[in-house]
Amino acid sequence: MPAKFQVYKDKKGEFRFRLLATNGQTIATGESYPTKAACLKGIASIQKNAPIAAIEEEAAEKKVAEKKAAPKTAKAKTAAKPKATGKPRGRKPKSE
Repeated sequence: MPAKFQVYKDKKGEFRFRLLATNGQTIATGESYPTKAACLKGIASIQKNAPIAAIEEEAAEKKVAEKKAAPKTAKAKTAAKPKATGKPRGRKPKSE
């Protein structure tokens, strides 16, 4: 069975549609329309324009998506400072 549009009346008595996948799952829903004819026009518009419609992300959604996709950076661990021994480090003792 191919995907199909299903037209129905909502609780307010207005017309809506849902797009059902081949397995019967709802994959899209439409807004409410005052008449069945208007609802059918909405479906026709989707059928006509969906194949050529571009995908566009809103800026705020894109930033959230980028944050989720960005790899987490490990915090650099600071090396423990060596304890002072009273001896100069890195120098050779002076010869007398």
